[in-house]
Amino acid sequence: MPANPARAGAALTEAHGIDSVDRSIRAAMNDDQPPIRILPSLLAADFGRFADECRRAEAAGADALHLDIMDGHFVRNISFGPDVVRMARRSCGLPLSVHLMIERPDLYAEVFAEAGASIVLVHVEAPAAPLPVLQRFRELGVRAGITLNPETPLELASECLGSGLVDEVLLMTVHPGFGGQSFLSDVLPKMEGLRRRCPDLDISVDGGIGDETAARCAAAGANVLIAGTTLFRAPDMAAAIRSMRSSAEEARRAAGAGA
Repeated sequence: MPANPARAGAALTEAHGIDSVDRSIRAAMNDDQPPIRILPSLLAADFGRFADECRRAEAAGADALHLDIMDGHFVRNISFGPDVVRMARRSCGLPLSVHLMIERPDLYAEVFAEAGASIVLVHVEAPAAPLPVLQRFRELGVRAGITLNPETPLELASECLGSGLVDEVLLMTVHPGFGGQSFLSDVLPKMEGLRRRCPDLDISVDGGIGDETAARCAAAGANVLIAGTTLFRAPDMAAAIRSMRSSAEEARRAAGAGA
């Protein structure tokens, strides 16, 4: 333990470029907030060895797996569907976070619930109204959440957040549809605002997440860190998960120490 935690925290905050984190967010950084969780994204896995990749992530200490479902309409890419969710459910014991980048999630609630999704995240920008979809997943025994694209203001989620139906909010830190993009730091203030409004909510981030950006997101209030390339293509996934978790937890403590 450093002799002067506040000084050490301030130094780490400066090192990670998080001096701009709102002081009210820093003050909320305590042991009662949701724990840091690390989720490898299967979009970056070896598509020819999906089952093995699921087991590898579990053995490496992942907290859950993240699966991006793309329909070629809501986003231009096509990834995989409910059969891959079923495969992941058979292959490992990790919770499955399923991100529906599709225009009509309302048509697929039963399908993804049956496939084994633990939580399903739907876009507030999709044509289907999100509240009935969230309600249906809840009725099916699946946790439900919403996703916001980088340019979508937090205000667009207000009705959902006030409904009592949202277990998690995913804030995209890249434009959805393709992996390997660079982190968009403009989303950090949105994390701060959301954490200020919802102290106990799981706030996840996806896109360009490595140790440095994980630390910045954790300091701004995110606690669920989704990473594809950084983890699946690391020489040692277990070491990469430990490093990311440590970076995020240290940055969160530093943000609290600087309050």
